[in-house]
Amino acid sequence: MAALAYLYNTKQRTFVQLKSHIMSLTEKISADLIKAMKAKDKVSLEAIRAAKTAFVLARSEKGAGSILTSDEELKIIQKLVKQRRESAVIYKEQNRMDLYEKEVVEADVLEKYLPAKMTDEELTIVVREIIERLGAKTAAEMGKVMGVASKELAGKADGRDISVKVKELLS
Repeated sequence: MAALAYLYNTKQRTFVQLKSHIMSLTEKISADLIKAMKAKDKVSLEAIRAAKTAFVLARSEKGAGSILTSDEELKIIQKLVKQRRESAVIYKEQNRMDLYEKEVVEADVLEKYLPAKMTDEELTIVVREIIERLGAKTAAEMGKVMGVASKELAGKADGRDISVKVKELLS
């Protein structure tokens, strides 16, 4: 969905309409919040409200009038998904299926805002390229590889999966 965006031209003192405007994650979540309200989708509504609240808290921590970068927005969503997945595991262990299902559904709702996860083959290729670029040969250099891999693959692969793959390729 493209929203209209305008830029103020100071020389001509006019507003110029921008051709296209890519919605930030914050804008997308706000729009989806309204859709969920209209559809009376309680589960989605609860998950999206949690994300919006997390964004507002993160902005207020940074200071008045601050804007979150797309990386910060992704990290917040990843954190919320991870919290829900971990809670779901605990609820399942305690045989609380009602809460387990709620957490899983909320995690699924939030996960649609994350970029697609890499497949195992794609992850292997990228990690192998990073190892070759850094010239790492032994498991002792795993920290160096993990630092670069974590930055490059942020949001695209889980840190645990990256770690396993780096260990596998360096041993």
